[in-house]
Amino acid sequence: MTIYSGPVFDMAAKQFGVIADYLEIPVDQRDRLLLPKRAVTVACPIRRDDGTIAVFEGYRVQHHLTLGPTKGGTRFASNVDLGEVAALAVWMSWKCAVTGLPYGGAKGGIAVDTKKISRRELEVLARRYMQELIPFVGPHIDVMAPDMGTDEQVMAWFMDTYSMHQGRTVTEIVTGKPVSAGGTLGRREATGRGVAHLARRVMQDLSIEANGATAVVQGFGNVGSIAASELHKAGVKIIAVSDHTTALHRPAGLDVPGLIAHTAQRGSLAGYSNELASDPKSILTMPCDVLVPAAVERVIDANVANNLRCRILAEAANGPTTPDADLILERRKDEIFVIPDIICNAGGVVVSYFEWVQDLAQFFWGEDEVMRREYQILDTAFSNMIERARRDDIYNRTAAMATGVERVRAAKNTRGLFP
Repeated sequence: MTIYSGPVFDMAAKQFGVIADYLEIPVDQRDRLLLPKRAVTVACPIRRDDGTIAVFEGYRVQHHLTLGPTKGGTRFASNVDLGEVAALAVWMSWKCAVTGLPYGGAKGGIAVDTKKISRRELEVLARRYMQELIPFVGPHIDVMAPDMGTDEQVMAWFMDTYSMHQGRTVTEIVTGKPVSAGGTLGRREATGRGVAHLARRVMQDLSIEANGATAVVQGFGNVGSIAASELHKAGVKIIAVSDHTTALHRPAGLDVPGLIAHTAQRGSLAGYSNELASDPKSILTMPCDVLVPAAVERVIDANVANNLRCRILAEAANGPTTPDADLILERRKDEIFVIPDIICNAGGVVVSYFEWVQDLAQFFWGEDEVMRREYQILDTAFSNMIERARRDDIYNRTAAMATGVERVRAAKNTRGLFP
């Protein structure tokens, strides 16, 4: 029995079970590796603009603190629940471990539709959420970052709230802040740049020329739009994109800078073009060289996996592929090269780590240095995955997750079990 439930946590647990079987981890040791160390639920009452009081439910899950503080984003979305947050925290642990970062995974969120609250209400809610969590977070306990529905400004409000409580400025309590408030250059672009960097690397390995290659991006938020932009700059034609409002398709290639300008002004792809509108369900299975799912979890199920017509699957979202789909993709590994999420989208947490380090040292790097170090860490993790996958003739996700789980398990075993 566990307090965590729902399809997303069930998926994370099933993935872990596959890795635990592969690593032959004794059954009595598995729950210690899988179940989160701490889960906090908070009620966040705020006064609405009309004078009424509304209460929103918030969560923060810290998976493990064996290697250092926990690290993870904070999601403001209407469908946030404890099971989803816990699953994302678990995945973040494997992501940090496989990239060699001194963190455990964490995740947080509030169940709220940000389109239905005002800017003032958003600020009040963000500050109240941080205030409720102050006893459980800190620069060496749990460091927050942005995620779906939050941004640099929300992180600045988090940081200011925590700092007011401490009586001094504590920039290192969050990452993904504005540069003016102690953030690092390159953080906002880090995840999308990392996705594009690894996709280009695989293209080179597969002898796919960037000029003339095609890509489809499902999810055109911060990560998806930047990945699309970086691929577009490299010469790749972005033939289709989608978000929660619409899908657009142009075989000759879309105007990516124009799409980014439109979404910056309008907040979504809605209204960009009626002529280019396409069926959103068809986006994932369009023929292309690179498919980038950059939206939410569980979009590639067994049916979609059977019908994928991409050569490279670059998982920019967390948990976009279900375990049933993985069974199919493992059989199709000679047709489709999967860059698993815990490496593909790790650029964000890697550069968040750089921001945390810079804040602690009060010594800041230039953007070129940030990017160079980001790509170096991603390339090392990717190379290790490929070496293991080829050596043991296993699926890429198995190779990546096994490395992450092994590192966490080794640290726990070395430290021992506190009485």
